[in-house]
Amino acid sequence: MTHKLMVTAISAALALTGCQTFRDNPKTTTGAVAGAAGGAALGAVVSRGNRGKGALIGAAVGALAGTGIGYYMDEQERKLRQQTAGSGVGVARVGDNIVLNLPDNISFDVGKAEIKPQFMPVLDDVAETLRAYYETRIEIAGHTDSTGSAQTNQALSENRAKSVKSYLSSRGVAAERMATVGFGPSRPVATNATAEGRAKNRRVAIILIPAPG
Repeated sequence: MTHKLMVTAISAALALTGCQTFRDNPKTTTGAVAGAAGGAALGAVVSRGNRGKGALIGAAVGALAGTGIGYYMDEQERKLRQQTAGSGVGVARVGDNIVLNLPDNISFDVGKAEIKPQFMPVLDDVAETLRAYYETRIEIAGHTDSTGSAQTNQALSENRAKSVKSYLSSRGVAAERMATVGFGPSRPVATNATAEGRAKNRRVAIILIPAPG
């Protein structure tokens, strides 16, 4: 039952990567609950060989680290919104976690995993903030639409996530802070029956999870 709850929390967080929300007031007291959900997501990614246990460990770490970090994440969110304004990158808030949504039309060519040169300046700015706000763990998740084979989509989603990690690492973001995962077409945020929906599903999400200390 606990494992199922963790999976539900992860799915809910990732489903929001296609949305952009704004907060009128900082939340400085909700960190423990949000940290638990974020920690579970990260734990599930970094311990695939030990499923269940990894999610529980991540949740425990997130809950312990979550209290009192709202302001820290508020300031990081504000900075990221400034840096990505007008770029097409979506910035969403899930509790005390921050989600950057990178649509593939601005970040990758169709079917490719190499970052577009024109998108690199945006990632340079993002990397600057990630270096400054170093008390976060970073999950980079690749997603595709349902067009094409499942095997091809899975590989593409993984390779795009790895490309983003590699680029951020080359810009000074510590590699040990980052974990990558590819979900292929398994976590759509819109229908795959329309071109508009498929475009929303093709994305890479950068999830910033508070990790004080």
